[in-house]
Amino acid sequence: MTGTRLDAVGRDAAFELGKATFERIMGSSAQGFCESVDGLAPGYGRLILETEFGTAYNRPGLDPKTRELVIIASCASLGVTGHGAVQTHIPAALNLGASRTEIVEVLLQIGFGAGFPTALAALQVAKDAFAKLDGA
Repeated sequence: MTGTRLDAVGRDAAFELGKATFERIMGSSAQGFCESVDGLAPGYGRLILETEFGTAYNRPGLDPKTRELVIIASCASLGVTGHGAVQTHIPAALNLGASRTEIVEVLLQIGFGAGFPTALAALQVAKDAFAKLDGA
């Protein structure tokens, strides 16, 4: 690190690791993700890959399945703002070994912190995500 910023080499390495991690976890193209985000906010997709998937996701201390369950819970607790992310991360959690029961239990649990209506809405998102996966 240089000061409080990563140097260019560190950022490039984090980006490359982030791309590989994203594709392994999400099962889709990191390049496609960046292109979809860059259409509205240029450079933001790269920043997400560098920081979330390149740096934070590769920290020791939590296994990838637990990280996905945490992401689902935190995004679900945001209410409608986080529903897209919940739907996106459910298949990733399942791919990493989480069960549908675990995902549902996580969403039930957020009712005690974020409120029952928030949990009920997130459960509907999960139901829709499961149905979409079953139809695929």
